[in-house]
Amino acid sequence: MIGRLFSNVSQRVPSLLYRASLTMKPQVVFVLGGPGAGKGTQCSKIVESYNYTHLSAGDLLRAERARKDSESGQLIANYIKEGKIVPVEITINLLKKAMEETMHKDEKKFRFLIDGFPRNEDNLRGWNIVMDGKADVKFVLFFDCGNEVCIDRCLERGKSSGRTDDNRESLEKRIQTYLQSTRPIIELYAKTGKVHTVDASRSVDEVFADVKAILDKEG
Repeated sequence: MIGRLFSNVSQRVPSLLYRASLTMKPQVVFVLGGPGAGKGTQCSKIVESYNYTHLSAGDLLRAERARKDSESGQLIANYIKEGKIVPVEITINLLKKAMEETMHKDEKKFRFLIDGFPRNEDNLRGWNIVMDGKADVKFVLFFDCGNEVCIDRCLERGKSSGRTDDNRESLEKRIQTYLQSTRPIIELYAKTGKVHTVDASRSVDEVFADVKAILDKEG
């Protein structure tokens, strides 16, 4: 009798743990900064050292643009070419899908670096509506870098990246979009004490040393 009881309990525990994992909300860090600030590079280094999954809003949009049967592909292409911000519904659905797929494959993968989002007030409003109660934003990791340094880095990257927006004309548009639309979002989060700012004009290793100190403190 007691043996059967313990057997039943031991069988139920894994299923209870599994159900708990399904209700685990994604823990999110928004990674923001101008084009060329090194967001992608630093996210890759974070993933190597910490249990985070890197989701680049830009990469997800470019992948969707390239997908043959995508209904939004041409629309995304037009927005990216003009350096404009893609409609929020498209971006959030791609991010939400990517997080769900990641957590479905591995229940321990519930910490996410969302790189390049939210880029404006519309993005933030959309996130708050769609993801309210479904994800916890821990803080914003802000890579602060001068405009000319960012442009020079992107032009150098453009020699091998194959990205259509790594040219001076698109970059200047993207910088203006960033200054007008994204910086106010960073300032908004700063008022709530949720922004960690890193001087991103330095070398990759110097920047990552500061990033590590932040993540070690935040846990």
